[in-house]
Amino acid sequence: MAKSVSPDAISTLLANPTPDSSSDLPEIVVQVLDLKQSGNRYMFSASDGKLKLRAILPSSQYSDVLSGKIQNLGLIRILDYTLNDIPNKSEKYLIVTKCEPVSPALESEIKSEVKNEGGGIVLKPKQDSAVKIEGGIVLKPKQEVVSKSAAQIVHEQQRNVAPAARMAMTRRVRPLVSLNPYQGNWTIKVSVTSKGNMRTYKNARGEGCVFNVELTDEDGTQIQATMFNDAARKFYDKFVLGKVYYVSKGTLKVANKQFKTVQNDYEMTLNENSEVEEAANEASFVPETKFSFVPIDQLGPYVNKSELVDVVGVVQNVSPTMSIRRKSNNESIPKRDITIADETKKTVVVSLWNDLATNIGQELLDMADKSPVVAIKSLRVGDFQGVSLSAISKSVIKIDPEIPEAKKLRCWYAAALNAYCPSVLTSVLFLCLHVNVTNRYDSEGKDATMASVGSGSSPSSMNGSRSVYSDRVSLSYITSNLSLGEDKPAFFSLRGYISFIKPDQAMWYRACKTCNKKVTESIGAGYWCEGCQKNDEQCSLRYIMVVKVADESGEAYVSVFNEEAEKIVGCSADELDILKSQEGEDNPFQLKLKQATWVPHLFRVSVSQNEYNNEKRQRITARTVVPVDFAAESRLLLEDISKMRASQ
Repeated sequence: MAKSVSPDAISTLLANPTPDSSSDLPEIVVQVLDLKQSGNRYMFSASDGKLKLRAILPSSQYSDVLSGKIQNLGLIRILDYTLNDIPNKSEKYLIVTKCEPVSPALESEIKSEVKNEGGGIVLKPKQDSAVKIEGGIVLKPKQEVVSKSAAQIVHEQQRNVAPAARMAMTRRVRPLVSLNPYQGNWTIKVSVTSKGNMRTYKNARGEGCVFNVELTDEDGTQIQATMFNDAARKFYDKFVLGKVYYVSKGTLKVANKQFKTVQNDYEMTLNENSEVEEAANEASFVPETKFSFVPIDQLGPYVNKSELVDVVGVVQNVSPTMSIRRKSNNESIPKRDITIADETKKTVVVSLWNDLATNIGQELLDMADKSPVVAIKSLRVGDFQGVSLSAISKSVIKIDPEIPEAKKLRCWYAAALNAYCPSVLTSVLFLCLHVNVTNRYDSEGKDATMASVGSGSSPSSMNGSRSVYSDRVSLSYITSNLSLGEDKPAFFSLRGYISFIKPDQAMWYRACKTCNKKVTESIGAGYWCEGCQKNDEQCSLRYIMVVKVADESGEAYVSVFNEEAEKIVGCSADELDILKSQEGEDNPFQLKLKQATWVPHLFRVSVSQNEYNNEKRQRITARTVVPVDFAAESRLLLEDISKMRASQ
């Protein structure tokens, strides 16, 4: 295969801004120049030696860039594309929707070639440069070059195109990945994968209604579309979950990261002039479910954020179904918790609700002893027990999916698969041999020591906003700023000592062994759980206590719950209750509390405002408690010293 560009490739692209089909395209090979990453996209200049055109690579080709198949100065063959206008400029830029690498990096940029009178081929010279011809060397005079923009070239080449042909171009269905705010006419073919309820709002401009849908094309790319007022009333009944539609005449804008629910840089708005046509007489499609997995130990930065996450993990535990009453309408809904783990050796609890709890949850319970792998899309991250996950109405659960991430997890957890499926184990071990991970995984998997991601925030972990070394402040900073946590809880990290634990406080409560909620004594015998709606003979004790924390700047009372209190006291609430019942001069209960004081800890705390007797009070709650890592603490102090010196 010749390592050369197609003659006049850029002109060919400009003459056909929206080709009817990729099969009608001539071969277009261009050279990649100035390849660079811009945000989450790769930009480059497409060159045929004469003209250059700014271009964007599709996300499906990013792996080719990272693997080195597509390189700067290399050649690619363009198989499908779209041309868009650059706003406020008479220029075009190219969105490559499909391409393939032709050649790695060449030695230099390809320049245009011209034929001389003797038939020989020479490089096109720059101004005032010498040209070699058969008669010797002559000086070529300076030429006047008339520059034309890409838009002018397109206008000239399409001036005589028939109106019907131009209309056919605008009806071409485009992939979602190629859309951007600067395009004009476009049509997409999408399936409705999620539909929200009609909501009303009231603001300074008046009242209105709004609803949104999530649209997915055949490639699995998603985008959120929002409709207001007349458009919302027009399209609410038209959009049906699971059906396929042609959508056109909408507008796009950059998505607000604070509220977006899909992985797309843009969001769509449809107005009353937009067109939505059901693809009733055409074969529908089931969109491919695309996952963007977040490792369990990296869930911290997503806590209490609107952004949803996808996870994959091995199921370690499945709870029975429990009934939860909604505060809003007192309605009972089924709930089930599953615990999953991944290669980070962290576990997290995922709460399933309604049909997911009764159907998928029951299926997982029946096969829990086989340690299935689950891939879950669209989960909300909460701060219950530090970090927890909760399914929502559009969450999707795949059991033992055939995806590389699941196969890798099965390999890591191979010890658990021996009883599950010998044939699967054989194929997994074969995969391990091919990726050279068998030796590392032999000692991991089922027998590895796991820790909850909520309680295992080590000082050196990179959990973003939940690291005990981020947002480090002193106690006096919190206690002196009484407005902290007025609108929403504020999070900080502290290093301090437990200076006092009041022994006569109510240090625990009676809890249900299933859901950990408070129980009451039954009239006959046992304990009644309102959450589970059942009576048990026994209950457990769980800490809910207040301790005084001190550092070099001051002290404050901090609320501590069960897992963190166990780390501070050194035993469970049931064990401490037994010690409290023992009598003697050397009371073991008092001794245990005394041993827990003046021990250094690192705390991740939340600060909120509570109202008591019509008076607002600051409440500090320990979310994470870990022992001090003196080596890591020393490194932090050295970094602070270096910053102080650099600022002087």
